[in-house]
Amino acid sequence: MGSGRQQDTEMGSGGQQDTEMGSGGQQETQMGSGGREETHMGSGGRQETEVGSGGRQETEVGSGGRQETEVGSGGRQDTEMGPCEQQEAPWKIASFYQPGDVLIGGLFVIHSGYDFPELTFQDVPQPPSCKGFHVRYYRDVLGLMFAIDEINKSRELLPNITLGFSLFDSCMSELRAIWGALSLVSGTGSPVPRYNCHKSSDMIGLIGETMSALSLPIARVLGVLHYPQISHSASSSSLSDKVNFPSFLRTVSTNMFQNIALSKIINVFGWTWVGMLVVDNDVGEQGGQAIRNELEKSGSCVAFIEKIHLSYSMRQIQRVVAVIKESSVSVIVLHSPEAHVKALLDTMYNEKVIGKIFISSASFTMTPGLFSKKAWRVLNGTIGLMPSTGSMSGFQEFLQHLQPSGDTKYPFIQMFWEISFNCTWPIGKNDTVPGMAMSCSGKEDVKELIHSLFEINDLSYTYHAYLAVYAYAHTLHVLLTCQSEGGYHVCTNVSSIRPWKVLQYLKKTKFRAKDGPWVNFDSNGDLSSSYDIMTIQVLDGNFQLVKVGTFNPRTSQDNWVILNTSSIIWNENFSNVPRSVCSDSCQPGYRRLIRRGQPVCCFNCVSCSAGEISNTTDAAECMRCPTDQWSNEERDQCVPKVVEFLSYQEPLGYILVSNIIIFSIITFSILLLFIRYKETPIVKATNRELSYVLLVSLMFCFLCCLLFIGRPSTFSCLLRQICFSIVFSISISSVLAKTIMVILAFKATNPNSPLRKWLGPKIPRNVVGLCSVMQSGICSAWLLVSPPFPRMNTESVSHKVIFECDEGQNIFFYMAMGFMGLLAMVSFVVAFLARNLPGNFNEAKLITFSMLVFSSVWVSFIPAYLSTRGKYTVAVQIFAILASSAGLLSCIFIPKCYILLARPERSHREYLSSHKRFGIEKL
Repeated sequence: MGSGRQQDTEMGSGGQQDTEMGSGGQQETQMGSGGREETHMGSGGRQETEVGSGGRQETEVGSGGRQETEVGSGGRQDTEMGPCEQQEAPWKIASFYQPGDVLIGGLFVIHSGYDFPELTFQDVPQPPSCKGFHVRYYRDVLGLMFAIDEINKSRELLPNITLGFSLFDSCMSELRAIWGALSLVSGTGSPVPRYNCHKSSDMIGLIGETMSALSLPIARVLGVLHYPQISHSASSSSLSDKVNFPSFLRTVSTNMFQNIALSKIINVFGWTWVGMLVVDNDVGEQGGQAIRNELEKSGSCVAFIEKIHLSYSMRQIQRVVAVIKESSVSVIVLHSPEAHVKALLDTMYNEKVIGKIFISSASFTMTPGLFSKKAWRVLNGTIGLMPSTGSMSGFQEFLQHLQPSGDTKYPFIQMFWEISFNCTWPIGKNDTVPGMAMSCSGKEDVKELIHSLFEINDLSYTYHAYLAVYAYAHTLHVLLTCQSEGGYHVCTNVSSIRPWKVLQYLKKTKFRAKDGPWVNFDSNGDLSSSYDIMTIQVLDGNFQLVKVGTFNPRTSQDNWVILNTSSIIWNENFSNVPRSVCSDSCQPGYRRLIRRGQPVCCFNCVSCSAGEISNTTDAAECMRCPTDQWSNEERDQCVPKVVEFLSYQEPLGYILVSNIIIFSIITFSILLLFIRYKETPIVKATNRELSYVLLVSLMFCFLCCLLFIGRPSTFSCLLRQICFSIVFSISISSVLAKTIMVILAFKATNPNSPLRKWLGPKIPRNVVGLCSVMQSGICSAWLLVSPPFPRMNTESVSHKVIFECDEGQNIFFYMAMGFMGLLAMVSFVVAFLARNLPGNFNEAKLITFSMLVFSSVWVSFIPAYLSTRGKYTVAVQIFAILASSAGLLSCIFIPKCYILLARPERSHREYLSSHKRFGIEKL
């Protein structure tokens, strides 16, 4: 009988007839000498009859249900009832049933709360009682019924097959949810695990639960039984684990993308300091941690995480409100079913904590009928995620036909009627309940209340329950119409359909709602779907849910979030986008310095150091500028470093060039003066040739300073230190030669003195020539081994580029300077020894003083040269050259110029003969 059911009959000497039915249903009959008839029925249900000398008849019925009858010589009949025929169930929990060829079970949250009965320890404990009937939750049940009604009327989908359903209300209670799931699977009023007691129709799977926390324990149990379960709103990512939950599927996406959506919405508004409220169960704990990780990954910080639950006492709720009130956050991420938040929101309003913006996850359903007006004041401006829905054409008309009486029996219709019309059903004739405006008649018109009661503009979760029914319907259609699926043909009939087989094909069958696109479950049993971004607007006391954006992970990552911020109306505490930061943003030019012991979003702003910049807001670190650049004053941009060298165009250059020209002119004028008065005794007494050499070398000393000014080049770098060293050596050697000649002149006054042969020009020439050659040798070696060259120095001064002449190996510079220092020291010592020699034109004292000035200048030059950088180093050397050269010029030649120009009578021989004086006192 079809591929799923086999009937096998054997008869022989043993008198046995064996029939197998279903995937394990077996009917076996044995007849013969043993007089035995045995029948197996159902998935293990067994009926056995033995008739013979023993006079025994044994029957097993159902999935283990056993009826045994013994009749024989003892005249005894014994009957034992199986689990499917047990006595009255210990708990009487209402469920609703609509017959059909195939049944679909439904587990829904219809009441938003429950109460545990008081334990007396004298009676059997009773189940939690439901409270708070909620129309929004009831809409999901009606969506399931609407889908079944559409399918039963369809000619294309499951023709000649009628779908039925059996419903159970869990009331937010895990205990009731597990009880209801096992009861639906068993087909009895109470759980009978692993037994199928459905009589007329088999149940092929369940739809539900609404909450992830309720779906988790059910999915774990149904996974063991290989019983399909499709949830229309449970989004916990842990349910995607097919090892622990192999039979769980859902028509919504996992909250993995929800976490990303929440973090991106928060980033759009620049919020970095948020609080979190999560439901106090495993789902809230895991989901809250996942949301926190995603927020921190995106740069936000969580100021607090508080747990909430509908079972919390008022003291616990007030403690949570106190934490919210004391916190500086303006934004709170809400990850909890709405039923757990009701008392908290009312308490927040009473404590005047209404200046907060909630960002809700998809587990928080924005429904008009659940919260009080005080709670809506707190929720005003809330932004939340809702799974995107499709159209349910005809659903509104279906709702308009709701009636508490008639041919169609709607579950919970009387409760719905009382809530909708503020009435009560009379207990007896003409009875009314105190506090109610009127008694319900059943003739009230529900059409005008459709939009206000059911929020038709937002069919989230109701559409997904509707879609789950179509998933089962399309799978059954594949199984019953012998369609090719998965590479082979599937053929079965209604009586042989088993839940495990439905689960197998449910995972790979494409399905669609009546007007929707074709979809299918992925390998984790999830549907990839997008989210609508909704906001709550409470205007003049009226609730309104407005769509302000979408989150679609199937598009490019840059377009995942599309948000129309202008459509958002914040609550009365904010005229613009609220700010929720622990610390104000650090502007460019500053970096964040994390406060010790606080989250990374709490920081101080510290200015970047010199040479570093930050060109972004809230920079964690400053960036160091390249070596040829430097930070500007605002520290937000690297600018090219100022190239520094001693320029002719700057004031310091003007001053130095002016002094160089003046001293050069003065020196040249003195030279001309000495040439003009070369025959005077005073010029002759100073050794005219050496005086000319000294004046020319001093003039070149002044002029060589021009090589130190201006933009360095290869030519100027090669010449300036070389020219200075050689010319200055000539000057000092000329002074030394003058000193030597003075001593020789006074020591060779005796005509017979052997020193008189040295009084000619030979010694001065040799001294000057020798010293010049020696200095030239040092300079030549310098040029050959390590010649000076121009370079950009970026290390010496951080904020400038010093364009300077690199002197090569410093040893040659110090050797040249040391040689000049040696000549100056010898000249000073020799002049000092000859300072007291007689004579009107004795230059020994003048040379001594000039060498003293010269040495003082260059001794001061050394520390000044080493302590300065850039153009000031060059200026120090120019100053030293000018000062020392001017000292020589003024000390040696100015007294003589004074005599030649102002007191010419003192330069005559007659004056010298009549005044026998010593030294320079006469001058």
